[in-house]
Amino acid sequence: MIRIALTGSIGMGKSTVAKMFERAGVPLFDADAVVHKLQAPGGGLVQKIGEHFPGCVRCGTLDRECLAEIVLADPEKLSTLEGVVHPAVRDARDEFIAAHKEALALLFEIPLLFETSTEKDFDKVVVVSAPAEVQRARVLERTGMTAAKLDSILARQMPDSEKRSRADFVVDTGTDLSTTESQVADILACLGIAASR
Repeated sequence: MIRIALTGSIGMGKSTVAKMFERAGVPLFDADAVVHKLQAPGGGLVQKIGEHFPGCVRCGTLDRECLAEIVLADPEKLSTLEGVVHPAVRDARDEFIAAHKEALALLFEIPLLFETSTEKDFDKVVVVSAPAEVQRARVLERTGMTAAKLDSILARQMPDSEKRSRADFVVDTGTDLSTTESQVADILACLGIAASR
């Protein structure tokens, strides 16, 4: 089994590329989706987060905006949150691997792969990249996003150029979708994985 990590900065097109791998028959573990599930009402981390961040959980529901404001302004608070979230995500990842032990390859979409120094857990790293102006335009279209918030997020992420230099493969999403799909097909071929459509 080949364990492939898919990463890239905000707005680079990770989810789009992940779906391309998934359509080709590679099972996908989406770390962000797992976090959202764990933080949703009734999720396994809501109470723990509430204990560390009083006021961010009301009636069993996590106020993500409240939490984001706190952790974006304070690196220590962000570290505290990561200490709660990351072990739970690792547990979910282990369950995913066990459930797909017959697969030729597995894809793990992990936005902060390099920032959390977890690239060593994978056989190959794919970085999704686009020109900075394309990235910025995409992200600023998101509901609730501001230029200041984007700058704060980017300040905490490793620069795109460094991510590209540490990748085994780079997928350029600053182009049309068919070109991006061809790049994904080339990666699968290079790894000896035939797409099962």
